[in-house]
Amino acid sequence: MYTPPFFKQDRAASLKFAEVRGFGTVCAFDGHKPVASPLPFYLTYAADGTPQALFHLARHNPLLKLAGGDASWLLAVNGPDAYVSPDWYVSPDQVPTWLYQSVHLSGPVRLMSEDELSVQIDTLSDKFESWLLPKKPWTSAKMTAGRLEALKKGIVGLSMTVEEIEGSFKLNQHKSDADYAAIADALGGGDAAARQISQLMRQAKPQVFADDTNMLEGSAP
Repeated sequence: MYTPPFFKQDRAASLKFAEVRGFGTVCAFDGHKPVASPLPFYLTYAADGTPQALFHLARHNPLLKLAGGDASWLLAVNGPDAYVSPDWYVSPDQVPTWLYQSVHLSGPVRLMSEDELSVQIDTLSDKFESWLLPKKPWTSAKMTAGRLEALKKGIVGLSMTVEEIEGSFKLNQHKSDADYAAIADALGGGDAAARQISQLMRQAKPQVFADDTNMLEGSAP
């Protein structure tokens, strides 16, 4: 992934983003064309600290024919994104652009055992059920005896050994404070994704907005 220095994220920030997001698109090359599938995943770490991305695919997914070798797969994890109009800048002669968060994890993939798949299914559901609290979490124990085992026959568990980590958070960090604040303010009035980008910009460079806050506080009666 091409990443200018302004937008490059370190290993820790990239892995944290991927783990929190928990959803991406896995892609491999079959010798003629790329093959891809969107899927949920979670991260674990080997004893030596090497990250591993765990997920599963339908048994008939063509990607499975490419698993178990030395070829590297790519797991692309994207966050919110938003279009930026040149009209929103304070400075003249700007061009349209797009702001986004993206992390690419890559490495070889191996097939999981049935026991490992069982653990993966429960770990995945635990992760995403926790997003729904205070709802009582769903667990596989709620299923009718034999039903889960029957459904498991239709999927295959996979584990990617993450050998390369690339993170790019393009949030206009290279722009002047005036332009940066103007774009964050404009995106704050947009759709849900634009508002998320606006909030990320404010979190990334809070000092840009500190003067505005102080001015407002000073002008209060």
